[in-house]
Amino acid sequence: MNTLSRRSFLKLSAMAVAAMTMPAKAERVAAATTGERLDFVIKNGRSFINGAWDKYDIGVTSGGKLIVSKAPLIADRVIDAAGKVVAPGFIDILADNSANPEHTYRIFEKYKAGDGVTTALQMHGGATDAGAFYTCFGALPHYVNYGVSTKVMNIRTQYNRLDDRIKAVEHSLDSGALGVSHSPEYQPDTTYDELLAYAKIAKKYDRPLSLHTRYSSKEKELLGVDEAIKLARETDCKVHIDHLNSTGGTFNMPEALSRIRKARETGLQITICVYPYSYWATYICSERFSAGWQQRYGMTYSDLEVVGTGEHLTEASFNRYRKKCGILVAAKPGIQPLDKTVKPALMEDFCMIGSDGGIETEPHANNHPRGAACFATAIRYALTEKIPLEKILDKMTRLPAELIGKPMNGRGELKTGYIADINVFNPQVIDCMATNENPNQFSKGIELVVVNGKIVFEKEKPLFTNAGMPIRY
Repeated sequence: MNTLSRRSFLKLSAMAVAAMTMPAKAERVAAATTGERLDFVIKNGRSFINGAWDKYDIGVTSGGKLIVSKAPLIADRVIDAAGKVVAPGFIDILADNSANPEHTYRIFEKYKAGDGVTTALQMHGGATDAGAFYTCFGALPHYVNYGVSTKVMNIRTQYNRLDDRIKAVEHSLDSGALGVSHSPEYQPDTTYDELLAYAKIAKKYDRPLSLHTRYSSKEKELLGVDEAIKLARETDCKVHIDHLNSTGGTFNMPEALSRIRKARETGLQITICVYPYSYWATYICSERFSAGWQQRYGMTYSDLEVVGTGEHLTEASFNRYRKKCGILVAAKPGIQPLDKTVKPALMEDFCMIGSDGGIETEPHANNHPRGAACFATAIRYALTEKIPLEKILDKMTRLPAELIGKPMNGRGELKTGYIADINVFNPQVIDCMATNENPNQFSKGIELVVVNGKIVFEKEKPLFTNAGMPIRY
């Protein structure tokens, strides 16, 4: 065996000491690119990055940015995520907080955070005047990021002339609205030509047109899908069909998906979303319950349940509640069989998850439980049905960010330099807790929610922080 000279030994010793004291390459890069210290590091969790599951150190800088590293990162606070999944924060494109949002938004956002949502966007509905909305809510503290589309339904009740409606929509878009939304099923006097006018505006501003399609019956629902495709074809705007499982594919999902798939193959920009429940809910005074609803949906009065109380209706109570406009009722479970509606849709790369809900009051809200548990429910369903976890997560993170576009740049993925919107959950136990009787329950298995670098939900408890930011143009 050769022996080292004293000079060689000292040289190698010095190199070893230098190696032990030198920061890992990723840490040096982090310091050089951000110039910021790390507030905390999440270690030992699994993340799906670059097409594979692996363990990463996820660092959050004092400026709310991400450092994603295979090498160890150092911070004063270390969060052990062993056995957990570390994912981008969930993006709810169909969050709904339409009843007195100035007074209910904190409750609404709290339950979104409890479901792993870091960005709640009201693209199905939204605000009449986005500028006024952002001015009002910009002065208030938020759990999560927030944003709105332009709610055409409200504009139509304010203005009779189409020209005035068009001006109001454009004013809202100029003021920061994320898109244009309309629900012709609830306002059936909306003509195709009027819808076409809104689609042209969406194209002009390069923002999505979000549609609750016109029909929900077995005989007619595909006509609504065809109308959406026609709008995309004639204007080349981005068309997003809201909750296809309850508006265009309740009874004919395979055919609806086939038509959308073929339209996309020709270059049309059409996307959809679903919520992972086998039943819908809506306000009893709405057009959905106009004459003939029993035949359209194959239900009767006792199949309707008042959410938040569990009361099943009779003909007398239905007629009594119908005279009011604030009662939300749920259809019977199974009206939208998951294996025939949600599962086929989830197989498509153009399908996302959207809640179409929100919890607005406490202690027992008159809101569908999807408002508190949509995303945990979707993950549990995917795991049960052997749908790859990375596939369902993509529908909650990257795809919604891409739909919104520029205002969501830097969100929806775990990448160094991106904004630190993070969700840590336990895949073994994650599940829905909210029910029709009591929707006001946080989802099980959501361990940690980070919004813009600040922890807003931890150990099943919301933390009061001013973390959320407006998402707007």
